[in-house]
Formats: sequence, C-alpha cells, structure tokens
Amino acid sequence: MYEAKPERRDAFTKLLNDERVQKALKFIEDDQERTKEELKKLVVIEAPSWEEENRAKVFAQMLIDQGLTDAHIGAGGDVISLRKGTSEGPKVLIEGHMDTVFPFGTVKGVEEKDGVLYAPGIGDDTRALAMLLCLDRALDAAGIRTVKDVLFVGTTREEGLGGLGGIFDLHESRKDIGAQISLDNHNMAAITYEGTIGETYEFKIIGKAGHSYGAFGTMANTVHAGARAVAKIADYKAPDDPRTTFCASNFHAGTAAGVHAFAPEASVIVNFRSNGEKEFAEMKKFIFDAFETAVKEENERWGKEPLTLEVKPISITPGGKQDPHSALVEASQMALEFLGVKAHLGQGGSTNANIAIARGIPAVCLGRGFVPEGESGNIKNHSVEEFFPLYNAHKAIQHALLVLLMAAGVEGLTEPEV
Repeated sequence: MYEAKPERRDAFTKLLNDERVQKALKFIEDDQERTKEELKKLVVIEAPSWEEENRAKVFAQMLIDQGLTDAHIGAGGDVISLRKGTSEGPKVLIEGHMDTVFPFGTVKGVEEKDGVLYAPGIGDDTRALAMLLCLDRALDAAGIRTVKDVLFVGTTREEGLGGLGGIFDLHESRKDIGAQISLDNHNMAAITYEGTIGETYEFKIIGKAGHSYGAFGTMANTVHAGARAVAKIADYKAPDDPRTTFCASNFHAGTAAGVHAFAPEASVIVNFRSNGEKEFAEMKKFIFDAFETAVKEENERWGKEPLTLEVKPISITPGGKQDPHSALVEASQMALEFLGVKAHLGQGGSTNANIAIARGIPAVCLGRGFVPEGESGNIKNHSVEEFFPLYNAHKAIQHALLVLLMAAGVEGLTEPEV
C-alpha cells in the first residue's frame, strides 16, 4: 500500500483545511463553463508542431488579460509568464504544450454533444492551456500567494519530430527551474514520474540506379539491404521488464515511374525506446549493427558497385528515474486520494517531464481529465475523432492545483517542496 511520508501528509492536511485553498477548489468547479469556452476558442487556432505562432499569440494575450502582464513569447516560441511568490530561489514550472499533431485545415470546428467536446487536438494538449488559465484565476480568486515563484508556460514542439524541443529550449535558457509539473496525460489517475529513453534515426542506404533486368548482377540493391536490416530488427528479443520497444516506422525507396529499376537510395526510419539504460544501449547497438551487417551482406552477395550507409538522428529523448516517494509524486498521490480517484503510478513515458527528469529536476506529468474507474479512457488522441469528456473534468484542475501548492508552498501556511 502506498503511503506518503507523515510530514508531507501533515502539510497536505493543512492545505485542505485552509479556507483559501477550499475557496480555490470551489472556484475551479464553478469556473468550468468559462474554461470550456476557452478550450473551444484555443483548439480552432491550429498549431502543428513548429507552427504554433498564432496560438501562442492568443494564449499569451489571454494570460495578460487576466493579470499575468509579463506573459511573452520566448526564443523557442514558448509562451512564458511569471506569477511572483514571496521568496527568491528556484521556481516551479507548470506547463502544457501548444502544438498538436494535425496539419492546418484539419480542425473544422468543435462539436459539443451529450457532455463531450469533439475536435482534433481538443485534449492533447489544448486542454492543458485552458487548465493553466483556470489555475491562475483560482489563485487570484482565493487570494493565494505561493512562497516560490510559479512559471505558467505553453510550450512548443512537444509532438513527433518536434522532439520535446520547446521544453528543452526552456531548460537550456534558464537554470532557475526547481520543479516541473506537466499536464499531458489523458487520464488524471495516471501519475507519470519516470521518463522513457527514446531515439529515432534515419538509416539511408545509398547505391546506384539501374534497370531491374539489365543491371541485375552488376550492383547491390538498396531496397534488399534495407529489407535485410528490418528483418534482423524484427527478430530482436526485447524484454518486457523494463519495457523496451522498437519500430521500423517508415521505409522509402524508388518512385512510381521506377517500378522496374534499382532504387538509388532506400531510407528506413526506426524508433526505439526503453525504461532501462542497459537494455536501451543493448538494443541500440543491435539496431545499428543490423544495418551495417545488412549492407555488408548485400555488398558481399553481389561484389560490385557497393552500397554505403548514412545515419542521421531525427529525435533524441532523454529519460530517467525518480523515487516513487519523491515530493511531487507523493503530493500527486495524496491529491488523487482526496479527489476520490485511484492513482496509477506510471513507470516510463515520453512527455515534457522527460527533459526535467533527465536533468535531475523533480517532475511529474499529470492528467487533463477524469476517466471513471474501470473505463479505458481511450479518447482517440492523435486522431481526427479525438474527443474530451466534460464530466468531472474540473477534478483534473483541482488535482493540478493541490500538487502545485505542495510544490510551491503557500504563504503563511506551508513550506515549498522545491
């Protein structure tokens, strides 16, 4: 049974008994109509990774309009705002990412039906931006001042080829972040406190073009070499624990006009991940060796016009582990318990929290919405059919509030965990 340390339990009890905190929790519940409308407003401002400028401008202005007058767009495109605390020192960062996986023209509007919002990107991660706005208002309405400064941030380039770029740039540009809370799980029951190591590479095999009949026997085949490599990788025995995965996700070669030709290039993209450093290193070596061996075998098979191999990194996601009884994890668990939600401590994950965890900065990734226990919570993230259920959704914001207050401390009441 998971039990928080007594001193943290005492501090959490103080928070719950404080009139200001009770007022903030009530405000969040009462504010949900406005939060819903802000979510609907933001999701139709499309923001593919690397192209978040329009959404960033609107989100920054929304923060300014409700009192965070220093809200601005940083060098990496992140929207950064500061809510001052009563003391100097490390700051608490709470963030959601502004980008979605969908190209411009995908979002046609928002449909609301039977307490559910339907739109691509409505949950992942546009909902987090609406949560940040609500959290700031709740602190104002309740008159809560934190001990530590709090950074409210909308980050860029979290998805896909963005490779967690926005949060990486933020940590590179400032060294005053003492803890990070990311809002990016679809189910608030999940507490992500570890980071899965993940890397993606393009393996390009280069040769020469030639007629599939006339040039046969005079040159090695780039496609055959790529296929040899993928077949070797497909047979790799990845351990279940720690969870270790691999995927040859793209294979490109030739053209429609060249169906009777040797392709001069074949490109294979492979993503691989693990929750264990040793397991990751072993798998990475196997994958790299597979391509080198495949090219060598294809060259030896034909012995003429040899192929060459080029390797290019596409994305590098660092990972790491934390104590499941670290301050942020215990605060997250206690807050879920208070809200009547059974916590699930998730081992591994690929979220913006990875960047902080890899740097030794305490971090958790929390949820955006409420999923009744026993239900799958499949809200079709990364699908044009994505939806967000409004039922009890305010609890996710209440959860984020309580964890934030434990991390940053409350003036005259509790000390910060940072």
